Amino acid sequence: MLSQRCVTVFGGSGFIGRYVVARLADLGWTVRVAVRRPGRAEFLKPLGDVAQVVPLRCNLTNDAEVRNAVAGSDAVINLVGILQSHGKQSFDAVHVEGTRSIARAAAEAGITRFVQISALGASADSSSDYARSKAEAEQALLEIIPEAVVLRPSVVFGPEDSFFNRFASMARFSLVLPLIGGGKTRFQPVYVGDVADAVVAALTRRDAAGKIYELGGPKVYTFEELMRLMLGVIERRRCLVSLPWGLASRMGAVFQALPGAPLTRDQVEQLKSDNVVEEGRPGFAELGIDPHTVEVILPTYLDRYRRFGRAAGRLSPGGS
Repeated sequence: MLSQRCVTVFGGSGFIGRYVVARLADLGWTVRVAVRRPGRAEFLKPLGDVAQVVPLRCNLTNDAEVRNAVAGSDAVINLVGILQSHGKQSFDAVHVEGTRSIARAAAEAGITRFVQISALGASADSSSDYARSKAEAEQALLEIIPEAVVLRPSVVFGPEDSFFNRFASMARFSLVLPLIGGGKTRFQPVYVGDVADAVVAALTRRDAAGKIYELGGPKVYTFEELMRLMLGVIERRRCLVSLPWGLASRMGAVFQALPGAPLTRDQVEQLKSDNVVEEGRPGFAELGIDPHTVEVILPTYLDRYRRFGRAAGRLSPGGS
């Protein structure tokens, strides 16, 4: 473990961030939560002692604010990411240039302990803008801080996720759920609490420096299998209908102009490739973590979608 205990977490108020901040606070770190709107990170303060969790205003396009956010810290964690590119909040601006800005500020401050959340499937050759931007962000970071650790999780699930919650919510009102491309795309879902543990391990283990870890859960599922599993948990019967790639792409092109679009053309492109760990890549095992299965976690937070179910709590095993 490091003897110095101050870390700046960019994007700490997001889905993964709240779990990372909780883990670090429990371990005694002073955590600076660098976000665009500090007021939305106030809910994190009770996770630590007085002045242990400190929200800071930071716009990644403002170099002075980025430098101020990392000044005096011993480590940096970058969790900032978007699923939809829109206007100034483009994949390139947020993922690539944002990462480059943080890395430069950290390097100038002499910080080499750096953990970056990327994504499984990140590739410079991908047909997806999202996946390409994640790969470019990794490259930009490692060129500036070669000792940085990159974590590539598969689809992340947990109480606040936008995956199972979205489809479970759809199942409450729709008798039909779409299977894009026939639902054959494979995933290796990973529990958010396990991802948070991986971030802490990557931050504190000396042998992790400079490595890229691919994080996948214990089992591989097709998209259709995940939908059937979700429907079983919420005890609803729905018709699963195959949606051809071409039609899905056209629908995504229409929807992506809407705020909070349910589907974009780029997301359709992502679904054309399996989202599973590459054989031989280091992952949870090398970080000393035994990940949870979907079957264990899903019932702990999808109860509220059951027809006659009770309201579920917001925490799940290992969560914070």
